[in-house]
Amino acid sequence: MIEIPDSEILPLSLEHSFWTWSAQGSVSPIPVTRAEGVYFWDANKKRYLDFNSMLMCVNIGHGDRRVIEAIAEQARRLPYAAPSMTTKPRAVLGKMLSEITPGNLNRFFFTLGGAEANENAIKIARAYTGKHKILARYRSYHGATAGAMSLTGDPRRLAWEPNLMTGVVHFLDPYRYRSTFHRLNPDISDNDFTQDYLNHLEEMITYEGAETIAAILLETVTGTNGIIIPPDGYLQGVRELCDKYKILLICDEVMSGFGRTGKWFAVDNWKVVPDLMTMAKGFTSAYAPLGAVAMSEEIAEYFDERVFYGGLTYNSHPISMAAAIATIKVIQEDRLVENAQKMGTVLRRHLNDLGEQHASVGEVRSIGLFSAIEVVRNRETREPMAPYNASSPEMDRLRQHLLDNGVYTFVHWNVIHVNPPLIINKEQLAEGFKVIDKALEITDKAVSE
Repeated sequence: MIEIPDSEILPLSLEHSFWTWSAQGSVSPIPVTRAEGVYFWDANKKRYLDFNSMLMCVNIGHGDRRVIEAIAEQARRLPYAAPSMTTKPRAVLGKMLSEITPGNLNRFFFTLGGAEANENAIKIARAYTGKHKILARYRSYHGATAGAMSLTGDPRRLAWEPNLMTGVVHFLDPYRYRSTFHRLNPDISDNDFTQDYLNHLEEMITYEGAETIAAILLETVTGTNGIIIPPDGYLQGVRELCDKYKILLICDEVMSGFGRTGKWFAVDNWKVVPDLMTMAKGFTSAYAPLGAVAMSEEIAEYFDERVFYGGLTYNSHPISMAAAIATIKVIQEDRLVENAQKMGTVLRRHLNDLGEQHASVGEVRSIGLFSAIEVVRNRETREPMAPYNASSPEMDRLRQHLLDNGVYTFVHWNVIHVNPPLIINKEQLAEGFKVIDKALEITDKAVSE
C-alpha cells in the first residue's frame, strides 16, 4: 500500500471517490484511522463513541482479534475457491447457522450482502411458487441493487423508477405513532390496531389476487425508516395469511439479525418461522462482506431436480465464511445476545428519561439494542421536526452537535437511531445518552405550543 500521512486521507478520498446517497459536491466524510471496542478515531485523533455500530453492522464491536486472526489464517490457508467447489469454512458455517436459525431453515445460499440476499430470495420464491408478484411495505428498505430497490418502499426507490423490477406491490406498515387508519382514534386497543393492519394486508392480497403473489417480504423490525416494531400478533397474523393463501413469507433480518433485538433473529421474539430469511451485516460484524438466504428444507428440495438460475463469483468466499464462523463464536462465547437483552433494558430507561425531559421527543421505540427517538415540533399534532424524506435546520444542528461531542449515530429525517455494538456497557450507554440529552435542547427550542 502507498503510504500517505493521515492528513491526506480526506483530500485524496474526495478527489478520487464517488460517494453513495450523496450529491458529490456536498459530502463530508469522517476520515477514520482506527477503531476498537465501541469507539473509533479520526485523522485528528478525535475519539467517537460508535452509537450506531457504523451502519447497524459491527455487532461484536471493533477490532476483535479472534475474528481478525480467523480471517488472516484463512487467507494464508485458502483465500478463494470457485463457487462450484466447497471448503471447510463453507461446511462448518452451514452447520453452525442451522443450529441458530429458527425452525427448518437449514439450507443457505451465500451472497456478499443484504441486497444480493434479498434479490436471490425473490428469485427462489418466484421459481418455487411459479408466481410473480411480491408484496412489501412502504417504509421498508431492502437494498440498492435494481431488484432490491424495487422491493424498497421508501423514497430511495423513486429516483430509479420506472426502470425497476416489475411485480412489486407495497402496503402500509403497522406504525402506531403515525397510523393512517387511527388518526381519529389513537386510543384503539392493541388487538384492534393489529387486526386493522392485518385486514389491510388481506384486502391487498384479495385485490392483487393470491394466485399471482409469490411472497410477502418484510423487515421483521423496520430498520432505517424508524425502528418500527410490529405489535404482538402482527407477525403471527402475516404468517397465517401466507399459509391461508399459499404465499411465501420472507423476513429480511439484514439489520435485526445476530443478536440485535436480544434474540438471535428478530422473528424469534414472536416465535414465527418464515419460509425464507435474509441476513448480512452482523453476520460477520462487517469484518468481511457476507450475506445469505436461509430457506426451508421443502424449498431447497424443490431444486433437487430443477436448476436454480442464479450465481455469484464470490458465493461462499472462504475469507468471509471464516469471518462469520469466528463472529458467531464470539457472540456465543461472550453471551452477546444476552447482553443485548440486559443492556436493552438500560437503554430503554435512558430513552424513557429523554421522553420525560424533552418536549421535542414524540416517541421512543426499542427492542434489545435496536432503538429510535422520534423528534417532533408538537406532541399533540405529532408534526415531525423534519418532513418526510428531508431534514431541517434543527435536525442538522442536532446531528452536528452529536459529532462535535464525539457521538456518532444515524440521524434520519426526524429520527435519531441508537444501535450500539452488542458489547456496550452501562457506562458507555450513559456517556452517549448524556450527549443526546444535551443535543435535544436544540430541538426543544423549536417546539410549538
